[in-house]
Amino acid sequence: MFLTDAPQLDLVLRVVILAPLGLSVVVVATRFVGLRTFSKMTAFDFVTTVAIGSLLAGAAAASAWPAFLQNAGAIVTILIAQIILALLRKQSDTVENAIGNDPILLMQNSRWHLEALRTTRVSKDDVWAKLREANVCDLSQVRAVVLESTGDISVLHAGTLDETLLCNVRSIDGGTEPIGAT
Repeated sequence: MFLTDAPQLDLVLRVVILAPLGLSVVVVATRFVGLRTFSKMTAFDFVTTVAIGSLLAGAAAASAWPAFLQNAGAIVTILIAQIILALLRKQSDTVENAIGNDPILLMQNSRWHLEALRTTRVSKDDVWAKLREANVCDLSQVRAVVLESTGDISVLHAGTLDETLLCNVRSIDGGTEPIGAT
C-alpha cells in the first residue's frame, strides 16, 4: 500500500497512518451528526455504535486504499442513516413504533411484576443489583423500576412519585408479588 518493497515497514506505516485517519473520519462525521451519534436512545443507536467500531477497526487494518475507503464510506453512510431514522422517528409515530421499544414496568410500589420479568428475561437478581446501584436504602421508598427502551434499568425511589414519569411505560399484566417474596 505504501512500501511494496518492505512489507514489515509497510505494515507499520499502515497502522500508524490508517488508524488515525479512520479515527479522524469518525470524529469529523460525528461533528456533523451531533451528540446523538453514540447515544443509546434506541436499539438502532446501539447497533450503529457497534457497527462504527467494527468499521473503524476494518479501516485501521486495511491493506489497500479501496478497503480503507469502503470502511470510511460505510461509517459515513451509517451515520447518515442514523440521522434519517432519527428525523423519521421524530415526525412519524409509525416509524417510532416500528423501531422503538416501550419501557416496561418491572416493579411498582414494592411489588414485582412477574410477567414483565418473565417476558423481558430480567431476573430479580438483576433488579436487586440495580436497586443497590441506585443507593436504595429503604425498599418501601421504591416507587417503580422500569426496563427502559435502551435496555437500562431505572429505579424511581422517593416518598411520592409523579405518575407522569411513567408515561409511555408499558405494564404487562400477569400478577404481582411483594418484594420480600422469593
